[in-house]
Amino acid sequence: MTTADAGQPLSPVRAIFDMAWPMTLRAMMLHGIVVIDALLIAGLGEEALAAMGLAGAIGGLLLGVLLAFSQATQILVAQGFGTGQPVALKTGFWCGLIINLGAALIGLGAALVLAAPIIDGGAHTPWIGSEAKRYLAAFTIVVLAEAAGQSLSAHFNGCGETRQPFYSYLFAVPVNIVVSLVLIYGLFGFPALGVMGAALGSAVSALFRTWYLAHHLMRMNGRSLRVPGWLHGTLWCALRRHLAFSLPVAATFISAHLANSVCTLIYARLSVTDFAAMTLIQPWIQVAGTFGICWAQATGILVAQFLGRGAKGDILDHFLRQAWRGAFVASAVVAAIYLGVCLASGWIYSDLQPQTRAALMLFLPTLLLLPFPKGSNAICGNTLRAGGETIYVMHIFVWSQWLFRVPATAALVFIGAPVGWVFSLALMEELVKFPPFHLRLLKGRWKQGMS
Repeated sequence: MTTADAGQPLSPVRAIFDMAWPMTLRAMMLHGIVVIDALLIAGLGEEALAAMGLAGAIGGLLLGVLLAFSQATQILVAQGFGTGQPVALKTGFWCGLIINLGAALIGLGAALVLAAPIIDGGAHTPWIGSEAKRYLAAFTIVVLAEAAGQSLSAHFNGCGETRQPFYSYLFAVPVNIVVSLVLIYGLFGFPALGVMGAALGSAVSALFRTWYLAHHLMRMNGRSLRVPGWLHGTLWCALRRHLAFSLPVAATFISAHLANSVCTLIYARLSVTDFAAMTLIQPWIQVAGTFGICWAQATGILVAQFLGRGAKGDILDHFLRQAWRGAFVASAVVAAIYLGVCLASGWIYSDLQPQTRAALMLFLPTLLLLPFPKGSNAICGNTLRAGGETIYVMHIFVWSQWLFRVPATAALVFIGAPVGWVFSLALMEELVKFPPFHLRLLKGRWKQGMS
């Protein structure tokens, strides 16, 4: 570990960096899986890509909910790790796993009822609809495997062992590519399953990743998961408290997903070139911004470990000051990447129309400023969650999205405002969240941890 026995942090920036870089690479590889699947499917034509995209939107929502629950679990595991009590680690892991499996089953049940009409309504041809349903049917294996895999990853992250989840993707991604290629195109005598083959490749990869994590967990920490007893007396009481902590985190993700979907539908009313520019820049924002977000998540995990140890306020304040300095550097790196993307857009996307490249350049002022308030807000949000204030954090996200960004986006698009103004709402939203986040953090109530 990166802390001294007395509770004083040793090089907080180094401690956060050591946790953040595996989380960053893991998140980038997670984003890259979608790109890889699309590249593998591309040889089947545009209709196959449309089928995968239609089913993938539903599957991605289910996986996102599981990831949100797992992020809550890793905070509780981190607090348990800080206490040094094996029963706390055991409770956090098993409660997280049970809740993730329950959420997966509920989500798959809802998909069984709702997915078919959604797919039929969005499919341009019967073949696209049929292939999308086959893809989603096979993707249920991915959802169930990831319910366990994300719980295992959350346990490792909460204990500060962020490299194991990264290694699991490092081994699983090549498995996904090889198996998907074989099953999509029917290589080596296997049947050619087309779009469904990509889903089965992802399923084999997810099962392999889950086995890898379970094997290493039992080898490294299996004894602590079998100790007698539960926190708060019984498993049922522990589950209720775990769920009460986790639900606001999951609700925050669902709200953000819906708000982004609504805004995308509004963006579709822009001119073709402006909408294309908005579509092109969004993946770069997700991928390049990953390091800043993972830096904040690592900060939250370490804060939760400190709170579990009963660290005093001055130790927490010193740690956060160092964390903010590192976050500033991370934000500067992200801004530099955005600058490079905009300046090189003509080379990266050589077939773009001049109007689209001009729109990308209009985004540049916002992109250069956005990482700084976003990174600082992320530090606040993850720290407050570590202290148990998940409901407060949820309110900040939900109300800034639905009372500001969504209506402001609709208003600017309706009046025909320049696309640069529309895009700047991403920065304005962070500025709206800035005061409530930072004022709440300064109050210091989160330092008491969860009762």
